[in-house]
Amino acid sequence: MLRGLQGNVVIPKKTAASSAGWIATEGTAASESEFTSGSVTMSPKVIGAFTDATRLLLQQSSLDVENLIRDDLTKSIATAIDLGALAGSGSSGQPTGIANTSGINTTTFAAANPTWAEIVAMESAVANDNALTGSLGYICRPADFGTLKTTEKATNTAQFIAVNDEINGYKVVVSPQLTANNYVFGNFDDLLVGMFGGLDIVVDPFSNSTSGTVRIV
Repeated sequence: MLRGLQGNVVIPKKTAASSAGWIATEGTAASESEFTSGSVTMSPKVIGAFTDATRLLLQQSSLDVENLIRDDLTKSIATAIDLGALAGSGSSGQPTGIANTSGINTTTFAAANPTWAEIVAMESAVANDNALTGSLGYICRPADFGTLKTTEKATNTAQFIAVNDEINGYKVVVSPQLTANNYVFGNFDDLLVGMFGGLDIVVDPFSNSTSGTVRIV
């Protein structure tokens, strides 16, 4: 999470590593090898939500009503940001999420539910890029996680793919944000979410004043 950003922010990144070579003869120079750099540009997006509170609801003296509205709006925005990080399209005002970022490895499953070998192949794809480090973990939908809890690694072994909220020894985040039968595995230290502002709350008593309804935006 990068907070307090202003304007477009360009973050440098390494796109290809330099390579080392053996020196065949003592005293000769090493070959030149430079790493390749690129950048990730973060630009602000805007997300919003609103709810209408009726006159009778506002007449309730309990502070729980106000907290309920605040909590509902805050959670709806947080959920949308979470979805944007995972699967944002990068168009129509959305950020670019993991699923739509170019260059990210994909592993295709033969059937709707992955086998143990296919789960391990996700780890292998990350390891092949020397990226098997940092905050590693899986993300999957609740129903898919439930399926993996009852799917054996091999027939009649009583050893299941998902055990104790882990898959293949890595932690699992269970989220309904992903589409069915899609899984994400990787180092989530490499996921950047930029925050260009805070939560603005506007109380609008005018738009629906004829019905005595107040809009909270």
